[in-house]
Order: sequence, then structure tokens, then C-alpha cells
Amino acid sequence: MADLSNIKEHAEVIGADGVHVGTVDHVVGNRIKLTKKDSGQGEHKGHHHYISGGLVAGVEDGVVRLSANADVAVTFEEEEAG
Repeated sequence: MADLSNIKEHAEVIGADGVHVGTVDHVVGNRIKLTKKDSGQGEHKGHHHYISGGLVAGVEDGVVRLSANADVAVTFEEEEAG
């Protein structure tokens, strides 16, 4: 897992394929909380979702890059309760 302390608020989260996954609201423990406006799809839209820190491959130039492609990474999004 990458060092999550380097992740800044409003950083873009992208998949390994370079596709936008979300925008960081903030880091909570070992998870990234995504902003509401940029989180979830369909009935899951409009509330916060979380990405496990274990999916973070690295943080470069204010961008969080995941180890999975975007279409796979969104299937791992978690609700608040985890």
C-alpha cells in the first residue's frame, strides 16, 4: 500500500488505465473518501463512497493512481460502514 499521507483533498483519483475514478474528499484511516458529486453510479450516486488504500499504487503530482483499471476499481468502492 502506498503512503496515504501524501494524498491531498480534491486530488484526482485515476485507474491504472488513466481513466477518472473520482475526487478525494479526504483520507479516513486506510481508505480514501470520495466527494459526493463524483462518487457512485445509479442508485449509489449522491453519497460518499470509499476506496481502500490497498488499491493505491502511488501518488504523483497530486494525482492518486490506483493499481486497478477504473472499471474494475469502481466495483471495489465501499459504503461508509465498509
